[in-house]
Amino acid sequence: MAIALIPFLYVISTALKDTNSLFSYPPDWIPSPIYWGNLRSLLQDQPFVRWTINTLFVSGAVTILKIWFDSAAAYALAKMDFYGKRSLALILLLSVAIPIAALIIPLFFVVRYLGLLNTYWALILPPLANPLGIFMARSFITAIPDSLPASARLDGASEFTIYRKIVLPLIRPGIVVLGMFTFMLQYTSFIWPLIAVQDSSRQVLTVGISSLKSAFLPDWGLLSAAMLLAAVPITLVFLAVQKTFVVNDLSGALRE
Repeated sequence: MAIALIPFLYVISTALKDTNSLFSYPPDWIPSPIYWGNLRSLLQDQPFVRWTINTLFVSGAVTILKIWFDSAAAYALAKMDFYGKRSLALILLLSVAIPIAALIIPLFFVVRYLGLLNTYWALILPPLANPLGIFMARSFITAIPDSLPASARLDGASEFTIYRKIVLPLIRPGIVVLGMFTFMLQYTSFIWPLIAVQDSSRQVLTVGISSLKSAFLPDWGLLSAAMLLAAVPITLVFLAVQKTFVVNDLSGALRE
């Protein structure tokens, strides 16, 4: 645990040092005095707050939409019978094996043809096509006994009612895991946002922080401050989601 914290502590130390103190030898882990200029410059001279708002908005939108679409598709594949179900599941499974590098160019032309470049839709819509979340949700839904949906159908419940009132509450821990995985994956996404958005007002944190790096003499203090502040939102989200997951897990164990 202590070894894993060393890089994080070093970033904090670097973010709170001025340029002259960064390369002192031996290095000082505790800055004296503490230099707040890097944080001040990041918040006042750079659109860091805007980058953070864009990232949280895009990551949150993708997470909510994927939870809804993926869980609904997973329910259809796991508990409903329809023509072509096996073929559709096989196609989705094979599509997971396609590397993202092979999709970037055709995806770029599709987004450009639709006129979505430099918009939030260019960042939100393409990640929704990733079928991995469907199989994650399907693994949880498969564990639900078939007798529950069958009994609800006998009582006249529609498939949407079964999905919303029976399936979703039972797979809540799985939904939390899917949401946490989706949010973190989108929060740290870099290649596609770099290609799809050139407008600085819509850039996300990963692209914005990379633009701070100079080609000749990087300002390591400023970069460390940016990475430190960028880690705060995702850390808070992780802690909140982890608490929710533990509560749901314990409540399920108590019910058993």
